[in-house]
Amino acid sequence: MNSIRDRNARVALFDGIEEGGIRASSSYSSHEIDEQENDRAIDGLQDRVIMLKRLSGDIHEEVESHNNMLDRMGNDMDASRGVLSGTMDKFKMVFETKSSRRMVTLVASFVVVFLVVYYLTR
Repeated sequence: MNSIRDRNARVALFDGIEEGGIRASSSYSSHEIDEQENDRAIDGLQDRVIMLKRLSGDIHEEVESHNNMLDRMGNDMDASRGVLSGTMDKFKMVFETKSSRRMVTLVASFVVVFLVVYYLTR
């Protein structure tokens, strides 16, 4: 009887350890699976971050090129505005300082040129 009691005590004593060992190994496997899933998720996030970095770099380059183009266009507009204002100033001087006879001659010549061009293109 003593041996049966020792055996029962032994089974009761090691039964909890074996279950703990089983639980520990199954939780370790679950932990390994979680780590693998985390590694895959990290790799996926890293790929997305790299893609977003490239995309933001491309957007930056595009914005820089558009800014340069707009700057050049603004400079060209300023230059043409300067030329036009100079031309308008010259026209104002011509119309203000010249005599009315000369003005009539100028307008008549424009009308004649217009009529000649009109009849030639007709």
